[in-house]
Amino acid sequence: MTTAIRAVRRPYAWVVFGVTFVTLLLASARIPVPGVVLDPLHEELGWSKGTVGAAQAVSLVLFGLMGPFAAALLARFGLRRVVTLALVTVTIGTGLTSVMTQPWHFVLAWGVVVGAGTGCMATVLAASVANRWFVARRGLITGCLTAATATGQLVFLPVLTALSDGPGWRWVVRVAALSAALAIVPVVLLMRDKPEDVGQRALGAPEGYRTPPPPAHPIGLAWTGLRSVSGSGAFWLLVGGFFVCGLSTNGLVQTHFISAAHDHGLARTTAAGYLVLIGVFDIIGTMASGALTDRYDPRRLLFAYYALRGVSLLVLEPSLTAGSAPLVVFMVFYGLDWVATVPPTVALCRECFGPELATVTYGWVFAAHQLGGASAAWGAGALRDLTGSYTVAWLLAGVCCLGAAIGSLSIGRPALRPVPVT
Repeated sequence: MTTAIRAVRRPYAWVVFGVTFVTLLLASARIPVPGVVLDPLHEELGWSKGTVGAAQAVSLVLFGLMGPFAAALLARFGLRRVVTLALVTVTIGTGLTSVMTQPWHFVLAWGVVVGAGTGCMATVLAASVANRWFVARRGLITGCLTAATATGQLVFLPVLTALSDGPGWRWVVRVAALSAALAIVPVVLLMRDKPEDVGQRALGAPEGYRTPPPPAHPIGLAWTGLRSVSGSGAFWLLVGGFFVCGLSTNGLVQTHFISAAHDHGLARTTAAGYLVLIGVFDIIGTMASGALTDRYDPRRLLFAYYALRGVSLLVLEPSLTAGSAPLVVFMVFYGLDWVATVPPTVALCRECFGPELATVTYGWVFAAHQLGGASAAWGAGALRDLTGSYTVAWLLAGVCCLGAAIGSLSIGRPALRPVPVT
């Protein structure tokens, strides 16, 4: 296998990029599950929307808290081992969800097992691949790999929604588990840990460039890295911004939009179709954001992204009330901005804290993203149970986004980077 790989004329970085894209795409089948099964679980098992949201909140918290440790583990034990183990964990946890009968089953299988498994993938994996295999076009690569998740949702959301309305919600989680299992195949066969494994160097790297050596103590690296950057105001501004990012996307709209649309008389399949539009334009927006990050100040990009998202959320409730045309406009506008924040955030982690700490720092920043998502997953459901609508949740998220936009402009250029840790 190694001889065959070295015979490839094109840089093997593109093979690793392709494998990572396919892996993230297939693994993303799990992402729409909570939103798709929210109403069926409420109707069949009598669980409140706050209860279902709480299980998703646990998943998002563990997903986020695994981020910095996953970054260190990826650096220490390699992409192939860690991602394979993560996919096996996700497959088992998602499969167990299909046989649950009590709320605590959902919290354990989906919240704990799936949350821990997914924490080793998603944008932390994208950042690791971009930083390890690419010197040129890092922003674009990060954007494309982040868009893989949106592409997966675009493919799976209509299928999962149809299964929910047809055979039932159990088939939704079974298909998601099968998809995660299929992702294991290309990882085992084709993933490689670093360019030197195939006798190459990172794409665009100068002669003599080598991948930084793995840390001897990965868990220690995660905590030492946090101590190294926690005194920086830039770090906390990035943390605050990404908390709001998670709160306003996967925790809120991704988890609760289908239910909110159903409150306004839309069928679940119709609501899922609107979310598909987010997926379509998310791909465009995230890839464009990656390219823009390679050319422009990422602080200004973050300001624009958060401000535009805030404005769009402030008009979501009127759009739901008005009907199809305003909703289509919202989905296009909001979709372009869905995860466009990732490439400039990854770039700022590298710029402010150096290549040695970039991925671990981003892991901690991403943990804040998932904590924000968890807050909205539970909080929006609780507000819906309390008030009978999601209006307050949309408005609060919109105001928070406007605050994150202002904070992004305050991230200063680094005068001195932290001392690298090993």
